[in-house]
Amino acid sequence: MHDTIYFEIEKRPAVAIASTEFGDAAETQARALGMEDARRILVEHPIQDATPQQIREKADAVVDEVIAALSAAHS
Repeated sequence: MHDTIYFEIEKRPAVAIASTEFGDAAETQARALGMEDARRILVEHPIQDATPQQIREKADAVVDEVIAALSAAHS
C-alpha cells in the first residue's frame, strides 16, 4: 500500500495487488496512511507456492479489474 499511495500522491495512477489473505492488512495500512480509498485488488490466496500456470490464471482473473481501476483514475 505504501507504494500505491506514494504514486497516487504523485498523481500517478496505481493499484495495489495482494492476495486475499492480506486484504484486511491492506485496508488497515491505507487507512493509517490517510488514503482509505487507495485502489487495491485481491487475488486468491496463496501466491507463494503457486505454479507459473496458477499465477497466470490468478492474473487473468483480475486483469480487467486492474485496467478498469487504472482507467478510472484518469476520469
